[in-house]
Amino acid sequence: MSSVKGSKQYRLEVKPYRPVYRFLIRLTVLLLVAGFVYAAHWYGKTQALSYQEQALEERDQFEAALQERQIEAETLRQEVANLRLGSKVDQAASEDVRNEVIALKAKIAELEEDIGFYRGLMSPSAESKGLTIGSLNVISTGVARHFNYKLVLQQLTSNHQLLTGSVTFTIVGRQGELPMRLALKDVSSSVNDINIRLGFKYFQNVEGELVLPEGFEPNSIEIVAKVRGSSSAAIEKKFGWLAEAPAN
Repeated sequence: MSSVKGSKQYRLEVKPYRPVYRFLIRLTVLLLVAGFVYAAHWYGKTQALSYQEQALEERDQFEAALQERQIEAETLRQEVANLRLGSKVDQAASEDVRNEVIALKAKIAELEEDIGFYRGLMSPSAESKGLTIGSLNVISTGVARHFNYKLVLQQLTSNHQLLTGSVTFTIVGRQGELPMRLALKDVSSSVNDINIRLGFKYFQNVEGELVLPEGFEPNSIEIVAKVRGSSSAAIEKKFGWLAEAPAN
């Protein structure tokens, strides 16, 4: 005789209907969510104001430095004019005056370079915005095959943010009859990686001393800089090898 199976029976549980309690639970959850949203908004606004104040303070510092350089350059120009007039009056001291004029002109040129540097940081042209390879100086130390180097990288923009990435510095030349490429880490004790880390808002200097190996003849320097993040980019620039004489 076949057995008849019915549908599965579930136990029923009776709960009291409490609409006020449910309303209070929902209200509490909504208040917690609203409180979290408000706290997040307040924190974000506070951080944004903090960054804005920092940016304004740094901008004021650059503007003050620019104004100082402009005043100093104008003062030196006036000194040059006075010395030229003095040289006509006192021919006996003309050689000393001429040397001082040359020194002042060199200082003015240096100050004008600084002025251009600060102006470029604060008001970049449309075609030069973003990461830029600025100047590269290689200066003889007076010791054979020993040189000081200074590479300047800049971020040219009206809204400076922290920029991160890396830069490679390669000296291209010949060892005897064979072409050779030397990474900066191979010739400078202050660098221990081919990719030199970058992290700056306005500019960063890469500087130190390098020593060329015996028999190596440099021809040029290749710089390749890369930016990480949402605005990732890579730029490169080649400089001819030109070692300056040490400053007196």
